[in-house]
Amino acid sequence: MQDLPTSLEIVGVVSDFLREQILPGLEGRTKFHALVAANALDIVRRELETAPVANNDEREHLMSLLKSEGSLDELNNRLCEQITNGDMTLDTPGLKEHLWTSTLTKLAIDQPKYSAFKKALQEGRS
Repeated sequence: MQDLPTSLEIVGVVSDFLREQILPGLEGRTKFHALVAANALDIVRRELETAPVANNDEREHLMSLLKSEGSLDELNNRLCEQITNGDMTLDTPGLKEHLWTSTLTKLAIDQPKYSAFKKALQEGRS
């Protein structure tokens, strides 16, 4: 068992420190790079929060879609091969939904403030 704080907490504290204590005193290129670093930490934080469940869900969907087992990487490679070979198309039951869900999950981690992502979430709720 790991002692506290968790990786998630550490990443959050460092990101907050950069934004609240460091960034206000910086200018120009150094400020830009510190902001990039804070944003990168925010992505890591969201990935730590989301990835375990999201990866498991994606693997389950892929196993159902492909009717086979394997690691998430193996299943994604298999899916890519089948799409490339034309064995699966957007008309394949479940494929479009899987691709859409996977894309939204990745955007939730990488770009949660992206306007098209927010719009897609709103449309999905209605």
